[in-house]
Amino acid sequence: MKKWLPVWFMIGVMALLPACGGQQEQKSAKPSPDKAVEMLKGGNRRFVRGQSQRPHLSPERIIKAGRESQNDHAFATVLSCSDSRVPVEHIFDAGIMDLFVVRVAGNVANTDEIGSIEYGLAHVKTPVLVILGHTQCGAVTAVTEALQGHGHALERNIPPLVKTIEPAVQRAKEKYPQLKGKEVIPYAIEENVWVAMENLFLESPAVREIVKQGKAKVVGAIYDVGAGEIVWLPEAKVGKILNRVEADPKRALEPMAKSHAPEKDDKTSGHP
Repeated sequence: MKKWLPVWFMIGVMALLPACGGQQEQKSAKPSPDKAVEMLKGGNRRFVRGQSQRPHLSPERIIKAGRESQNDHAFATVLSCSDSRVPVEHIFDAGIMDLFVVRVAGNVANTDEIGSIEYGLAHVKTPVLVILGHTQCGAVTAVTEALQGHGHALERNIPPLVKTIEPAVQRAKEKYPQLKGKEVIPYAIEENVWVAMENLFLESPAVREIVKQGKAKVVGAIYDVGAGEIVWLPEAKVGKILNRVEADPKRALEPMAKSHAPEKDDKTSGHP
Protein backbone atom coordinates (compact mmCIF):
# COMPACT_ATOMS: atom_id res chain seq x y z
CA MET A 1 0.00 0.00 0.00
CA LYS A 2 2.83 2.37 0.77
CA LYS A 3 4.08 2.44 -2.79
CA TRP A 4 0.69 3.83 -3.99
CA LEU A 5 0.63 6.65 -1.47
CA PRO A 6 2.78 9.07 -3.46
CA VAL A 7 0.56 8.57 -6.53
CA TRP A 8 -2.66 9.45 -4.73
CA PHE A 9 -0.90 12.27 -2.95
CA MET A 10 0.18 13.80 -6.26
CA ILE A 11 -3.33 13.45 -7.73
CA GLY A 12 -4.73 15.30 -4.75
CA VAL A 13 -2.17 18.07 -5.04
CA MET A 14 -2.87 18.51 -8.77
CA ALA A 15 -6.61 18.73 -8.09
CA LEU A 16 -5.97 21.58 -5.67
CA LEU A 17 -3.70 23.57 -7.97
CA PRO A 18 -6.42 25.68 -9.69
CA ALA A 19 -7.85 26.74 -6.33
CA CYS A 20 -4.39 27.69 -5.10
CA GLY A 21 -3.66 29.89 -8.09
CA GLY A 22 -1.27 27.46 -9.75
CA GLN A 23 -2.62 25.81 -12.87
CA GLN A 24 -5.18 28.05 -14.61
CA GLU A 25 -8.21 26.74 -16.44
CA GLN A 26 -8.09 27.26 -20.19
CA LYS A 27 -10.47 30.04 -21.26
CA SER A 28 -12.12 29.85 -24.65
CA ALA A 29 -12.09 32.88 -26.93
CA LYS A 30 -15.18 35.06 -27.26
CA PRO A 31 -17.47 34.07 -30.13
CA SER A 32 -17.64 36.19 -33.25
CA PRO A 33 -20.50 38.73 -33.40
CA ASP A 34 -22.48 36.50 -35.77
CA LYS A 35 -21.88 33.43 -33.61
CA ALA A 36 -22.98 35.36 -30.50
CA VAL A 37 -26.25 36.29 -32.19
CA GLU A 38 -26.81 32.65 -33.13
CA MET A 39 -26.18 31.63 -29.52
CA LEU A 40 -28.86 34.09 -28.38
CA LYS A 41 -31.31 32.87 -31.02
CA GLY A 42 -30.65 29.26 -30.08
CA GLY A 43 -31.21 30.00 -26.41
CA ASN A 44 -34.54 31.65 -27.15
CA ARG A 45 -35.65 28.73 -29.31
CA ARG A 46 -34.96 26.35 -26.43
CA PHE A 47 -36.86 28.64 -24.06
CA VAL A 48 -39.92 28.80 -26.33
CA ARG A 49 -39.95 25.02 -26.80
CA GLY A 50 -39.68 24.33 -23.09
CA GLN A 51 -36.23 22.81 -23.60
CA SER A 52 -34.17 25.29 -21.59
CA GLN A 53 -30.84 23.86 -20.48
CA ARG A 54 -30.42 26.48 -17.73
CA PRO A 55 -26.66 26.59 -18.25
CA HIS A 56 -24.08 28.09 -15.94
CA LEU A 57 -26.21 28.10 -12.80
CA SER A 58 -24.30 25.46 -10.84
CA PRO A 59 -22.37 26.02 -7.60
CA GLU A 60 -19.22 25.55 -9.66
CA ARG A 61 -20.19 28.46 -11.88
CA ILE A 62 -20.75 30.67 -8.84
CA ILE A 63 -17.29 29.77 -7.54
CA LYS A 64 -15.86 30.54 -10.97
CA ALA A 65 -17.59 33.95 -10.93
CA GLY A 66 -15.82 34.75 -7.68
CA ARG A 67 -12.44 33.86 -9.14
CA GLU A 68 -12.63 35.06 -12.72
CA SER A 69 -13.56 38.19 -14.62
CA GLN A 70 -16.82 38.47 -16.52
CA ASN A 71 -14.68 39.82 -19.37
CA ASP A 72 -13.58 36.25 -20.09
CA HIS A 73 -17.13 34.91 -20.38
CA ALA A 74 -19.93 37.38 -21.20
CA PHE A 75 -20.85 37.12 -24.88
CA ALA A 76 -23.65 39.70 -25.18
CA THR A 77 -24.73 43.05 -23.82
CA VAL A 78 -28.51 43.50 -23.67
CA LEU A 79 -30.44 46.74 -23.20
CA SER A 80 -33.92 45.75 -22.11
CA CYS A 81 -36.95 47.05 -20.28
CA SER A 82 -37.32 46.65 -16.52
CA ASP A 83 -40.68 44.91 -17.04
CA SER A 84 -40.95 41.77 -14.90
CA ARG A 85 -42.33 39.89 -17.90
CA VAL A 86 -38.93 40.15 -19.60
CA PRO A 87 -36.54 37.96 -17.56
CA VAL A 88 -33.56 38.47 -19.81
CA GLU A 89 -31.28 35.56 -18.87
CA HIS A 90 -34.19 33.13 -18.93
CA ILE A 91 -35.53 34.10 -22.36
CA PHE A 92 -32.05 33.59 -23.82
CA ASP A 93 -31.47 30.43 -21.75
CA ALA A 94 -28.28 31.93 -20.36
CA GLY A 95 -26.64 31.89 -16.94
CA ILE A 96 -24.07 33.51 -14.67
CA MET A 97 -21.40 35.54 -16.52
CA ASP A 98 -23.11 35.03 -19.90
CA LEU A 99 -24.92 38.36 -20.36
CA PHE A 100 -24.13 41.96 -19.42
CA VAL A 101 -27.64 43.33 -18.89
CA VAL A 102 -28.76 46.97 -18.77
CA ARG A 103 -32.39 47.32 -17.68
CA VAL A 104 -34.47 50.48 -17.59
CA ALA A 105 -38.14 51.32 -18.07
CA GLY A 106 -38.88 51.56 -21.78
CA ASN A 107 -35.42 50.25 -22.81
CA VAL A 108 -34.43 53.86 -23.48
CA ALA A 109 -30.86 54.93 -24.22
CA ASN A 110 -30.12 57.96 -22.08
CA THR A 111 -26.76 58.84 -20.50
CA ASP A 112 -26.69 56.12 -17.83
CA GLU A 113 -27.73 53.40 -20.25
CA ILE A 114 -25.30 54.53 -22.95
CA GLY A 115 -22.46 54.59 -20.42
CA SER A 116 -23.36 51.08 -19.31
CA ILE A 117 -23.42 49.88 -22.91
CA GLU A 118 -20.02 51.47 -23.54
CA TYR A 119 -18.69 49.51 -20.57
CA GLY A 120 -20.22 46.30 -21.88
CA LEU A 121 -18.72 46.66 -25.36
CA ALA A 122 -15.41 48.38 -24.61
CA HIS A 123 -14.44 46.75 -21.30
CA VAL A 124 -16.41 43.53 -20.92
CA LYS A 125 -15.80 43.18 -24.67
CA THR A 126 -19.05 41.49 -25.58
CA PRO A 127 -19.25 40.92 -29.34
CA VAL A 128 -22.92 41.87 -29.64
CA LEU A 129 -25.39 44.39 -28.25
CA VAL A 130 -29.11 43.61 -28.37
CA ILE A 131 -31.56 46.49 -27.95
CA LEU A 132 -34.62 44.56 -26.81
CA GLY A 133 -38.10 46.02 -26.84
CA HIS A 134 -41.16 44.03 -25.86
CA THR A 135 -44.89 43.82 -26.55
CA GLN A 136 -47.31 45.57 -24.19
CA CYS A 137 -44.57 47.97 -23.03
CA GLY A 138 -46.04 50.16 -20.30
CA ALA A 139 -43.64 53.04 -20.91
CA VAL A 140 -44.39 53.25 -24.63
CA THR A 141 -48.11 52.89 -23.91
CA ALA A 142 -48.03 55.73 -21.38
CA VAL A 143 -46.21 58.06 -23.78
CA THR A 144 -48.53 57.16 -26.66
CA GLU A 145 -51.60 57.88 -24.56
CA ALA A 146 -50.14 61.16 -23.30
CA LEU A 147 -49.41 62.36 -26.84
CA GLN A 148 -52.97 61.45 -27.79
CA GLY A 149 -54.35 63.58 -24.96
CA HIS A 150 -55.15 60.71 -22.59
CA GLY A 151 -52.22 61.00 -20.22
CA HIS A 152 -52.30 60.96 -16.44
CA ALA A 153 -50.20 62.42 -13.66
CA LEU A 154 -46.73 60.90 -13.27
CA GLU A 155 -44.15 61.10 -10.51
CA ARG A 156 -41.60 63.85 -11.14
CA ASN A 157 -38.71 61.65 -12.33
CA ILE A 158 -40.67 59.58 -14.84
CA PRO A 159 -41.27 62.19 -17.60
CA PRO A 160 -37.53 62.92 -18.09
CA LEU A 161 -36.88 59.16 -18.20
CA VAL A 162 -39.39 58.47 -20.98
CA LYS A 163 -38.95 61.73 -22.90
CA THR A 164 -36.89 59.99 -25.55
CA ILE A 165 -39.83 57.67 -26.35
CA GLU A 166 -41.82 60.59 -27.79
CA PRO A 167 -39.95 60.62 -31.15
CA ALA A 168 -40.69 56.91 -31.53
CA VAL A 169 -44.42 57.48 -31.12
CA GLN A 170 -44.36 60.44 -33.49
CA ARG A 171 -42.54 58.42 -36.15
CA ALA A 172 -45.04 55.56 -35.82
CA LYS A 173 -47.93 57.98 -36.25
CA GLU A 174 -46.32 59.57 -39.31
CA LYS A 175 -45.57 56.21 -40.94
CA TYR A 176 -49.03 54.81 -40.27
CA PRO A 177 -51.46 57.75 -40.21
CA GLN A 178 -54.42 55.40 -40.63
CA LEU A 179 -53.84 53.93 -37.15
CA LYS A 180 -55.88 55.26 -34.27
CA GLY A 181 -55.61 55.05 -30.49
CA LYS A 182 -53.91 51.93 -29.17
CA GLU A 183 -53.30 50.62 -32.69
CA VAL A 184 -50.21 52.82 -32.78
CA ILE A 185 -48.55 51.17 -29.77
CA PRO A 186 -47.00 48.04 -31.42
CA TYR A 187 -45.43 50.19 -34.13
CA ALA A 188 -44.21 52.72 -31.57
CA ILE A 189 -42.59 49.85 -29.64
CA GLU A 190 -40.52 48.92 -32.70
CA GLU A 191 -39.68 52.53 -33.48
CA ASN A 192 -38.54 52.91 -29.87
CA VAL A 193 -35.86 50.27 -30.48
CA TRP A 194 -34.58 52.19 -33.50
CA VAL A 195 -34.68 55.52 -31.62
CA ALA A 196 -32.65 54.02 -28.76
CA MET A 197 -30.12 52.73 -31.29
CA GLU A 198 -29.91 56.12 -32.97
CA ASN A 199 -29.42 57.87 -29.62
CA LEU A 200 -26.68 55.42 -28.74
CA PHE A 201 -24.80 56.04 -31.97
CA LEU A 202 -25.27 59.81 -31.70
CA GLU A 203 -23.88 59.99 -28.18
CA SER A 204 -21.20 57.30 -28.27
CA PRO A 205 -18.29 57.66 -30.70
CA ALA A 206 -16.73 54.67 -28.91
CA VAL A 207 -19.62 52.38 -29.81
CA ARG A 208 -19.67 53.66 -33.38
CA GLU A 209 -15.99 52.84 -33.75
CA ILE A 210 -16.32 49.38 -32.20
CA VAL A 211 -19.12 48.56 -34.62
CA LYS A 212 -17.30 50.00 -37.66
CA GLN A 213 -14.22 47.93 -36.81
CA GLY A 214 -16.34 44.77 -36.69
CA LYS A 215 -15.47 44.07 -33.06
CA ALA A 216 -19.16 43.99 -32.15
CA LYS A 217 -22.50 44.28 -33.85
CA VAL A 218 -25.72 45.94 -32.73
CA VAL A 219 -29.07 44.28 -33.34
CA GLY A 220 -32.66 45.15 -32.53
CA ALA A 221 -35.35 42.75 -31.35
CA ILE A 222 -38.85 42.58 -29.89
CA TYR A 223 -39.80 40.07 -27.20
CA ASP A 224 -43.40 38.82 -27.19
CA VAL A 225 -44.37 38.60 -23.51
CA GLY A 226 -47.31 36.31 -24.28
CA ALA A 227 -45.44 33.84 -26.46
CA GLY A 228 -41.87 33.93 -25.12
CA GLU A 229 -40.54 34.39 -28.65
CA ILE A 230 -38.12 37.05 -29.85
CA VAL A 231 -38.65 38.66 -33.24
CA TRP A 232 -35.33 39.89 -34.65
CA LEU A 233 -35.46 43.17 -36.54
CA PRO A 234 -33.69 43.67 -39.90
CA GLU A 235 -29.94 44.04 -39.40
CA ALA A 236 -29.64 46.07 -42.60
CA LYS A 237 -31.43 48.95 -40.90
CA VAL A 238 -28.70 49.15 -38.26
CA GLY A 239 -26.15 50.03 -40.92
CA LYS A 240 -28.45 52.69 -42.36
CA ILE A 241 -28.89 54.29 -38.94
CA LEU A 242 -25.14 54.25 -38.31
CA ASN A 243 -24.45 55.85 -41.70
CA ARG A 244 -27.07 58.53 -41.06
CA VAL A 245 -25.56 59.33 -37.68
CA GLU A 246 -22.05 59.52 -39.14
CA ALA A 247 -23.32 62.29 -41.44
CA ASP A 248 -25.06 64.15 -38.60
CA PRO A 249 -23.10 67.24 -37.48
CA LYS A 250 -24.70 66.93 -34.02
CA ARG A 251 -23.08 63.57 -33.31
CA ALA A 252 -20.64 63.38 -30.40
CA LEU A 253 -17.03 63.28 -31.58
CA GLU A 254 -14.84 62.77 -28.50
CA PRO A 255 -14.96 59.12 -27.38
CA MET A 256 -13.12 59.53 -24.08
CA ALA A 257 -14.26 61.28 -20.91
CA LYS A 258 -12.31 64.16 -19.44
CA SER A 259 -10.37 63.52 -16.25
CA HIS A 260 -12.48 63.52 -13.10
CA ALA A 261 -9.60 64.58 -10.88
CA PRO A 262 -10.87 67.21 -8.40
CA GLU A 263 -9.79 70.75 -9.15
CA LYS A 264 -7.70 72.53 -6.57
CA ASP A 265 -9.82 74.91 -4.55
CA ASP A 266 -7.94 77.33 -2.30
CA LYS A 267 -11.08 78.01 -0.26
CA THR A 268 -11.50 74.36 0.71
CA SER A 269 -7.82 73.51 0.99
CA GLY A 270 -7.21 75.93 3.87
CA HIS A 271 -4.74 78.10 1.92
CA PRO A 272 -5.38 81.85 1.48
